[in-house]
Amino acid sequence: MANNTIVISVDVGEIRVASLEDGILAELYVEREGEQNPVGNIYLGKVTRVLPGMQAAFIDIGLDRAAFLHVEDVLPAKDPDKIADKDDAASDGEDGENGGVDKRGRVTRKTPIRDVLKEGQHIVVQVSKGPISTKGARVTSHVSLPGRYAVYMPTIDHVGVSKRIGNDRERARLREVVDSCKPDKGGLIVRTVAQGLTKGGLKADVGYLVKTWEEVVATHQKTKSAPKLLYRELDVVLRTARDLFTEDVQKLIIDDAEEYERLRAFVGAFMPERINDVELYDAGDPIMDAFGLEDEVARALARKVPLPSGGYLIIDQAEALTAIDVNTGRFTGRGKDVEETIFQTNLEAAKEIGYQLRFRNIGGLIVLDFIDMERAGHREKVYRALLKVLKTDKAKTTVVRISDLGLVEMTRKRTRESLERTLYERCFYCDGTGRLMSKTTVCHEILRQIRREKDSLPGFKVVVNAHPAICDMFMREEKRALARASARYARQIVLQARKDYHLEQFDLAGQ
Repeated sequence: MANNTIVISVDVGEIRVASLEDGILAELYVEREGEQNPVGNIYLGKVTRVLPGMQAAFIDIGLDRAAFLHVEDVLPAKDPDKIADKDDAASDGEDGENGGVDKRGRVTRKTPIRDVLKEGQHIVVQVSKGPISTKGARVTSHVSLPGRYAVYMPTIDHVGVSKRIGNDRERARLREVVDSCKPDKGGLIVRTVAQGLTKGGLKADVGYLVKTWEEVVATHQKTKSAPKLLYRELDVVLRTARDLFTEDVQKLIIDDAEEYERLRAFVGAFMPERINDVELYDAGDPIMDAFGLEDEVARALARKVPLPSGGYLIIDQAEALTAIDVNTGRFTGRGKDVEETIFQTNLEAAKEIGYQLRFRNIGGLIVLDFIDMERAGHREKVYRALLKVLKTDKAKTTVVRISDLGLVEMTRKRTRESLERTLYERCFYCDGTGRLMSKTTVCHEILRQIRREKDSLPGFKVVVNAHPAICDMFMREEKRALARASARYARQIVLQARKDYHLEQFDLAGQ
């Protein structure tokens, strides 16, 4: 097996893509039938609400929840591509001036949202961030169409080269090549995989993207009602070949014959030199089992993550942020002083945290609680080690230096739901809290409720309907408390076990 390999498992109703780097599972993408990620899709949407206080609007694009559009992501009036509906005020130039547009041709944050959008308006938008948790998708009017070697931006006149290409001479060469094949309208960004590419290869890629955009515009002009899907991004199989099948990847292996043929046709059209690196897996065992990935996925998604020397991480993903705690565990340093033991544990943690953030696709605000280090030099080295491992992450990250308390605040750009929330759901029994009221607490809550309701319950008996474990607790550990309550309230208390009840659920009845 090649060290860097992409494994695609095509199952009934589900496709999983595993990216292996140096033989280790680095990323996992899951796409299920009926749950395709809308990121990259282009829609003709309808403005349903304009919120001046938030400088934003909600756009109906046909998904379950309305999409969110910030004023800075709105296309300025008089744009040559006429992204907004031609009958709308924003396209008619009713704002009367271009004072709300910056040097890049974008609407500024201070521009009143009602000057550029109104309710009922039709507008073409692209999904930039998929629905996450209870939030709808985020959209933008500034469309970007990614190809194999370039990204075409029809609404922005800008030319750039990926910053990941570090060679200045190669950057200058690519800049010259892209300038020569730049279309009359729009801008281009050269992707990292274009390094060493000839002019002909880049020109063909740009031509394909420009043609795609022309088809989107033509569809928009024929469409009278909204919401309407104008362009669908590639599915996860072809998107994998386009974005992940780089020169660093030796093999792309897929286990479905039909998808294999479709994949070979795509690779043959855009990168014919790599067509022999696409392989069909046709052995008996499931492909994920053959590569030992099922156990790796389960291990990597555990709350407690072990470190090589005996320490461990605790990863808790909450609504507002993700907290990662570093602990020494059984790592004693083998004779080293305490400070050195802490330093080595934090170095291991920094490397593992970078991997975990990428694999789990954790985004938003993240707080890292490293073990306190007294030496400033150690804190700096751990910080540098964290930055180094994050450089391999395609998602944009911002990291603040380690504080005196050993905390690191950082953000990671989030465009789709995390892997944990994709594969797991909130526990229906504890409602996601991870805790249940103790059986003793429930027993005493029942006794308090009997005291509240005793005068309103008819008859001489109080029937307690509760979970069997609660009834068992009353018959054993809380037997004396039950007897004292019966004597105090002069009522016989009868226990009725109900298997269908939640552990914390109970009700009272008179008899």
